[in-house]
Amino acid sequence: MTWRPRPPVRATTAADLDRGLQPERTTLSWGRTSMAMVSVSAIFLRWTPHYGLMILALPALTLVCALAITATHNHRTNDSVRGIHSEALEVRPGELLALVALLIAVGGAGLTLVLLAP
Repeated sequence: MTWRPRPPVRATTAADLDRGLQPERTTLSWGRTSMAMVSVSAIFLRWTPHYGLMILALPALTLVCALAITATHNHRTNDSVRGIHSEALEVRPGELLALVALLIAVGGAGLTLVLLAP
């Protein structure tokens, strides 16, 4: 019986490249962010009788953002881990800045609606 080296396993996900808990923590944190956005949209839906149908734009916006986060977080995590391992990480702050801008806008809209309640 001859010993043959195993062929290298091709890493396809962040978990394949990084056996630590960082990819799992990152995935869980993006999942919590999505759930928070869904919770905020549910709160805005409860305000519909008080503010009318115009308020439906806010829960629609937060739901679209939650869906976008859910649809893209695995890809972002895998890209980040591959970039770290190849020592060629490309920082793309646009997505995070867009999320921060959305959260500030939604929070400001909610605060304004509460302060100017009929």
